[in-house]
Amino acid sequence: MSLITAKDQAARLARAIVSDVAIYNQEKVESGIKNDNIFEVLSEEIQEGRQHFYSRVATELEPERMYDLTLVDILIKRAGKIESAIW
Repeated sequence: MSLITAKDQAARLARAIVSDVAIYNQEKVESGIKNDNIFEVLSEEIQEGRQHFYSRVATELEPERMYDLTLVDILIKRAGKIESAIW
């Protein structure tokens, strides 16, 4: 399998991976937002997704940055309706 070299394709993959993490771990997401420890609560799932993403995306696309920004967009911004002391 060849590496993804198109930024839009890499962004789609990042969104799909992080969305799956959020969907399959809804209780952890809610708990992590409420207790301001979402990255600790989901560390295993996030790391697994990160490794998969890095294995599929060319390094010139800065996969580290892209994946981290996607984590914030999907796990944090979309969870804005969950009550938390952080907002």
